[in-house]
Amino acid sequence: MGFASFARRVRDPALPYRWRVSAFRSCVQLYRPLGFEATLSFLEFQAGRFQHDEAALLQALDAIEASRAAWHAELHAYETRRREAKMQGRRSPRAEEPNPNLQVRWYWYGNPRKAALLALRFWRRQRFPRLLPSSDPVLLEITICVSECLDFGAVFTEAQRDLLGVRLSEIKQRLHSADLLLVVRHIEVASGLR
Repeated sequence: MGFASFARRVRDPALPYRWRVSAFRSCVQLYRPLGFEATLSFLEFQAGRFQHDEAALLQALDAIEASRAAWHAELHAYETRRREAKMQGRRSPRAEEPNPNLQVRWYWYGNPRKAALLALRFWRRQRFPRLLPSSDPVLLEITICVSECLDFGAVFTEAQRDLLGVRLSEIKQRLHSADLLLVVRHIEVASGLR
């Protein structure tokens, strides 16, 4: 089943509530710009405890549908730009051209900075304790960057943001974990580097 089918199940009051919550989780599984658990956490923060409250469930569904619709609009705009570029002879997209098809460029559409900050809070609270203590210097550097980002509310001077950008570029070159690359992307979005 697709996203729209699961969304219809979420809205169907004839279904048992736990099935509707399960259908909502399936929607998040299909569109999870912050990662599955962080997206659920963000939606719960925005809408309330949707596991037990129908109004919160429907508000969370509206929020994820709005973000997904904005992503689809960006996909359509990208397709249009690529079609025009191909007609002009540019067969391959430029590296600096944002491609919304690439997961590495995904983020929460609507309020990406707020979503990234909440995702970083989720990671620091839920995921980092499982990864630490670690002797991995890259993981320790990421942990420091997350803490700095959250401690300052991701409000940096231009010089601090430039320094953070350099640090994150160095970290990305040494990373082999998709989960940690996602954390780095959240730092970039929250701090305005992306």
